[in-house]
Amino acid sequence: MANKISKRLVIDASVARAAGGEESTYPASVHCRDFLKAVLDICHQVVMTQDIKEEWDKHQSKYSLTWRRQMVAKKKFKFIDISINNELWNQIETLAATEKQCQAMIKDLRLVEAALVTDKIVISLDDNTARKFFSEASAKIDELKNIVWVNPDKVEEEQPITWLKDGAVVESDRLLANYQNKRIG
Repeated sequence: MANKISKRLVIDASVARAAGGEESTYPASVHCRDFLKAVLDICHQVVMTQDIKEEWDKHQSKYSLTWRRQMVAKKKFKFIDISINNELWNQIETLAATEKQCQAMIKDLRLVEAALVTDKIVISLDDNTARKFFSEASAKIDELKNIVWVNPDKVEEEQPITWLKDGAVVESDRLLANYQNKRIG
């Protein structure tokens, strides 16, 4: 790997909850653990706001807690303090077609806000609600179009660890604006 640029990743608590220890055999647990391990070993950083940290504190596995401590020790943990993006919140609430859609997006809006002020990268297991809804909303909210969303449990389709090793570069297929286009069925 020649001089990869360190990217700031916003990692959802869903990944922290799913990541299992070395004894884990459940595929999602293994995939999330391996992804977090790769983040630790490669030059990338994790970004957290107070809200994201509180979610992690509630839901993280023992493995994720140890991983987070290692990230802090390696100075790869970036805590940021950001203001609520009221305009974005209002747009989401206005665009949501249903209460379920609104709640799903609001639940993960803190991830999107953190991504918008860093390298525009969200790592989450949530494909069927938040990712799908944010992708649909990106047709009307320009800020959302260029957010990269990666699911570490989609090892075949998204090859998340290879993507990390290659520098976590923006690829058209990974953008919220293009997620609906690549979905099958």
